[in-house]
Amino acid sequence: MCAMLLADLGADVVRIERQGSELGVPKSPAHDVLRRNRQCVTLDLKTEAGLKAARTLVARADALIEGSRPGVMERLGLGPEACLAANPRLVYGRMTGWGQDGPLAQAAGHDLNYIAITGALHAMGRQGQPPTPPLNLVGDFGGGALYLAFGLACALLETQRSGTGQVVDAAMTEGASSMMAVFHGLYAAGRWELDRGANILDSGAFFYDCYECSDGQWVSVAALEPKFYALLIDALEIEAETLPPQHDKARWPEGRAILAARFAEKTQAEWCALLEGTDACFAPVLSLAEAPHHPHMQARGAFVAVDGITQPAPAPRFSRTSPAAPLPPVTLDDISTVLSRWERRA
Repeated sequence: MCAMLLADLGADVVRIERQGSELGVPKSPAHDVLRRNRQCVTLDLKTEAGLKAARTLVARADALIEGSRPGVMERLGLGPEACLAANPRLVYGRMTGWGQDGPLAQAAGHDLNYIAITGALHAMGRQGQPPTPPLNLVGDFGGGALYLAFGLACALLETQRSGTGQVVDAAMTEGASSMMAVFHGLYAAGRWELDRGANILDSGAFFYDCYECSDGQWVSVAALEPKFYALLIDALEIEAETLPPQHDKARWPEGRAILAARFAEKTQAEWCALLEGTDACFAPVLSLAEAPHHPHMQARGAFVAVDGITQPAPAPRFSRTSPAAPLPPVTLDDISTVLSRWERRA
């Protein structure tokens, strides 16, 4: 994901695949959206020829990204010390779940485990229900890929000034913890309860939640501010005096029952016709299949088709240096084409 973000925005990124590894995903490599905009080369890093080729790439690169357990790259002879000795300006990006050191550094894990120890997973879910896995957006992609990409960009800027590279240690646990900063502040101020589904942003508030429509589809409302809340209630044609005070937590279940009954009276499309585009803080809950066809997403060009595969367009937007249309991944026979492009960095 980190490499895709960088490649989407114009970085020349080459992926080194292990000898014998499976390239792509079933059907075709184009389905492996995270590998788009990149060329891939297969090297056997357990041979001198493979190591020599990898070291040649490292010597000419601006940055390296690796996602192995701590110590693996060092044992291969491609750790930070060796790579920075060959290329003092190199920014060496390391991605792990637990970080490069600490009691858990060598343990296997996945996104769910990483966000479990940060407090993030505990906070997600409805009242009386178990913690809810939020896909793998919080650890892998949010706390990991985005923080590594940001760290690499910052380090590359610093290298332009100092002329010296460095190591970026991106731990998913720490990135996810960083994203929880506001909740630590709210908890310290006594404004966030530890119980799930008891707070304003975790499905506790009836004015910040999803509701089922008469056709079985869902809509979302997020009318946090009083003026937006008033607009929502007015648009729903609910008498304000029949609802509990907006911030009376003890009576939130009453408000939820009233809104649930009202939304169940119409289809999702009917509610969209009434509420979408207003300041009632409303949007339909769309599936992966539906999202690319929403008029707003189409108007913005938020999705593109690459080899017939619909996928998100590069983000964010730039006023002057717009990213090119994404391309499917390409597997190279050897690294000669890469080395010729990177010759100036030798």
